[in-house]
Amino acid sequence: MSYVLKRIGQSLLTIFVVVSASFGLIRLLPGGPLDYLRAQAIQQGGSDMTMAEINQRIAAQTNIAVNEPIYVQYVDYMGAILQGDFGQSIWYEEPVTSIIGPAIPWTVFLTASALFLAFTVGVSLGAIMAYREGSKFDVGSTGVGLVLNSTPGYVVALLFVAFLSYRYGFFPTGGRYASELTPGFNVPFLLSVLHHGALPIASMSIVGFGGWALSMRGNSIRVLGEDYLRVARLRGLSTRRIALRYVARNAILPMYTGLMIAIGTVFGGAVIIENIFAYPGVGFYLIQGINARDYPLMMGGFILITVAMVIGITIADLTYGILDPRAKGGASRESY
Repeated sequence: MSYVLKRIGQSLLTIFVVVSASFGLIRLLPGGPLDYLRAQAIQQGGSDMTMAEINQRIAAQTNIAVNEPIYVQYVDYMGAILQGDFGQSIWYEEPVTSIIGPAIPWTVFLTASALFLAFTVGVSLGAIMAYREGSKFDVGSTGVGLVLNSTPGYVVALLFVAFLSYRYGFFPTGGRYASELTPGFNVPFLLSVLHHGALPIASMSIVGFGGWALSMRGNSIRVLGEDYLRVARLRGLSTRRIALRYVARNAILPMYTGLMIAIGTVFGGAVIIENIFAYPGVGFYLIQGINARDYPLMMGGFILITVAMVIGITIADLTYGILDPRAKGGASRESY
């Protein structure tokens, strides 16, 4: 229990540091966001706005009262973040939560689908490669896996959108679903969602499964050399039982932590993919905030991605011992 509390405390501290850094970025950098917002407010309001009104507008947008001492600004900012208030978007003139909130399920849909496909295909292919070690299939698959694992996802995305969307028109060039459809649990809408999400999901999963395949291959080859597998064969156990209960189970376990970490990293990696396909998810709005110098929107997306990554790593660390009893937590780890 002490180890669980310690890990949760470390995670909360990490999130706290990230949010504090975002406050510093907004408030302390010379010529930074606050100066830009002040100049923008003066340009829009002209001579009709007093400095108090300008500061009031900035406070509404960033949750920072610029006329207060810095420690008061910090407390107010942290209090607003804890309440889920990330300020008001400058570009969209709406609360940041109203923009990012509806976009979260769409980003989760892309990342979860891509990660599931990449992990499932990669693990299956890696197991087959290990059982056929040294064959032409193994050599060829290893080469393909190395190439895909070294290829950035945005390269595949650009090729897809250039040829399959713009040149041949097989897939749409943007959006979550067809604009003429009414969202709801019906077949036309669901098919449209799959049609619009097919290329982003494929872009992320294709470059991802190579790494999973190579990891599974290496782990499986290592497990195949263990003594207990020789004993299992001498006992007359079927090849299927040995492959599933002994090889696959022990080869996948070391990949579990990487899978949970990938949840956070893929969530952040969707930023570029969503913008290439003009798919309005969290990453799409994060880039929109950067391009428009919309700092409340940018910080909201950045904090959300950071929190997702920290949560994924924490869950992996806390649950690995349940899946593998050989892994010891807390004092056992520290004793080594």
